[in-house]
Amino acid sequence: MRGYLSMKTILNSFQKAFESLKQKARHLKQEARALLIAYRDPRTPWYAKGFLLLVIAQTFSPIDLIPDFIPILGYLDDLILTPVGIALAIRMIPPEVMDEAREEAANLPESKSPAGWIYAGLVIAIWVLLLLAIFRGVLEIIQR
Repeated sequence: MRGYLSMKTILNSFQKAFESLKQKARHLKQEARALLIAYRDPRTPWYAKGFLLLVIAQTFSPIDLIPDFIPILGYLDDLILTPVGIALAIRMIPPEVMDEAREEAANLPESKSPAGWIYAGLVIAIWVLLLLAIFRGVLEIIQR
């Protein structure tokens, strides 16, 4: 039966792809933890801290900025915004600060991870401010 893939070959391919994704996710989580440590470092520039606050909130919050039930866009934050945000934040931080933060993050026990609900509050605040701005805009249009 030449030309057909065996079930074992297909399963091995999926397993390799899944392991690769798991490895990338672990690395991304470790980088996010290092960013949290870099945020607290006084050598991190103020503009990087502002951007970091948004990236950390998006990464660690149990509430998504774009809810997953919205078709296609719902996974946009998980698949694109978070990795791109982390990559941009890393570029804003001095290399020596990031190296030290990575080393400290690697030595942190897993239980020392940031509390997700604190960051969920920031995401909720962003949504509330966005909704208030939209509401205000609609009121101004109606009053004209």
